[in-house]
Amino acid sequence: AGAVRSAVAAWAAAGALSFNVEIPAQRADSVTAVRVAEPWDAEALRRWCDARCGVALGFGIGALGGKSFRIAHMGHVNAPAVLGILGAVETGLAALGIPHGRGGVQAAIDWLAGAIPAP
Repeated sequence: AGAVRSAVAAWAAAGALSFNVEIPAQRADSVTAVRVAEPWDAEALRRWCDARCGVALGFGIGALGGKSFRIAHMGHVNAPAVLGILGAVETGLAALGIPHGRGGVQAAIDWLAGAIPAP
């Protein structure tokens, strides 16, 4: 969860993306929901990630339908899987011209490097 949150925080720097849950202490450890500001299309990003990278992002629920996507980080998830998902999202953001802060994947790597103890 921390790696994903680090990436989203970096992407959000450009203003088109934001956390759905604004208060960090209230964010779930199982999934991160990301809002996509208009006029950009969260569904286009989800479709791109699925068709081009084989990565299935969760869709926005209820009032967030079409305006957000979700990145799950529950169950059997490891660092390479998380980095692959984040890499697909960051590539999709660039490919679709959705403004985002650069270095989301690097922010996740940095978080993981501090969180995973050396042997």
